[in-house]
Amino acid sequence: MNTLPRQTLPGLPMRYVLVTWLFVLSAVAYLDRTNISIAGIQIGKEFAIDNTHLGWVFSAFLIGYAAFQVPAGLLVHRYGTRLVLTFAVIWWGVFTVLTAIVPPTMSSSIFVLILVRFLLGSGEATMYPATGQFVERWFPMKERGKANGIIFGGVGVGSGLTPPLVTAIVLHYGWRASFWFSALVGIIAGVIWYVTARDTPEQHSCVRKPELDLILDGREPVKLDAATIGEFPAGGKRTVPWARIFTSKEVFALTLSYFAFGYVAWIFFGWFYIYLAQVRGLNLKTSALYSMLPFVGMTIGSLLGGVVSDWVAQRFNLRFGRCTLPALAMVCTAVLLILGSKAEQAEMAGVVLALGAGILYFSASCFWAVSANYGGEYAGVTSGIMNMGAQIGGACTASLTPLIAAHFGWQMSFLVAALLAILGALAWLMVDPGNVLVAPQTSLKQLEQR
Repeated sequence: MNTLPRQTLPGLPMRYVLVTWLFVLSAVAYLDRTNISIAGIQIGKEFAIDNTHLGWVFSAFLIGYAAFQVPAGLLVHRYGTRLVLTFAVIWWGVFTVLTAIVPPTMSSSIFVLILVRFLLGSGEATMYPATGQFVERWFPMKERGKANGIIFGGVGVGSGLTPPLVTAIVLHYGWRASFWFSALVGIIAGVIWYVTARDTPEQHSCVRKPELDLILDGREPVKLDAATIGEFPAGGKRTVPWARIFTSKEVFALTLSYFAFGYVAWIFFGWFYIYLAQVRGLNLKTSALYSMLPFVGMTIGSLLGGVVSDWVAQRFNLRFGRCTLPALAMVCTAVLLILGSKAEQAEMAGVVLALGAGILYFSASCFWAVSANYGGEYAGVTSGIMNMGAQIGGACTASLTPLIAAHFGWQMSFLVAALLAILGALAWLMVDPGNVLVAPQTSLKQLEQR
């Protein structure tokens, strides 16, 4: 039942009100997951573990996150973005608090900490499959780059605010207080989401008819083929087309490229603060300041990349806007990772590497826009599979980065990331952004009427 008054913010369509709050939830999600990298030095000392074992703790979150991507997509498909995301945010809060109350003196405390982080990751797995389904339902195709850019701008804001915020809390109240703070912020944001959101624009009383018409007219993909239409006849039961999903070159290429994306991104989420403090010799406050730069870059890159992708796709063609741009961005990222790791001055290294992170996130919205276009009503599932690739890449980063650095040096760690970024760029050559997974229901009805 809709209980909201039939009004919205002047000049701001309801779809942008809601996607702005998803920006906030995205920021909260990254506050929850990156606070441990800032508190990692203190946790390592208190639990008497080295960077390799700390990497296991980081990886546990990402393994849980990756393992539950597909189940999360199925839950979103069945129960909708509103309910699933609200439940998930409460889950985040509970396990963020549990991270803070694991006693270092208990037997096998490190394994308990690993389990808690795994379960936190499994709960956060719903975040981006949910936003992928939301964008597919709420935004016309021509605006999906911008919408995803706004959502992933929250990644940069959440991660960028984490270093100074968590550092201040840690210095004054201890690392555990930062986790209690993160949990409280998340629960408040989740309650607001539940009150304001609906799964589709048709269900929301604040969506005016012109906005609804714009969304519905621009929702459907433009390219159908006989196999897609024939496999799912009109009036038939719409089950998840697993065979088409797992044999799709688009899903394979997006997942492979997003694996590379996740590997590179998690160097910044998991190790950049520690790299600046331990390897480059910056003090805690200076490290916190410079470790903000990649996330400032990510925010700008996400927002700008979404707008540019939409503009190029409309001005020139869909492939150039959705595939060529992210490929070029990932190549540029590879170059900057190599240059930054070789810079002699710590400050210069921080700036160049941060620029690489920003340009990497120039490509972020393209992954999710293509996934939404391709997946249609199953966007939560297809984007979940794609995002699973990124989290497996991140888990590899969390564990492999300190090992590579210990045996071959930190420059080699960044070189490996650069090579994977190039691999991710090449994978985009396999993607046809005009393909769709199945014919949408309305298109089938239109074909029957011809």
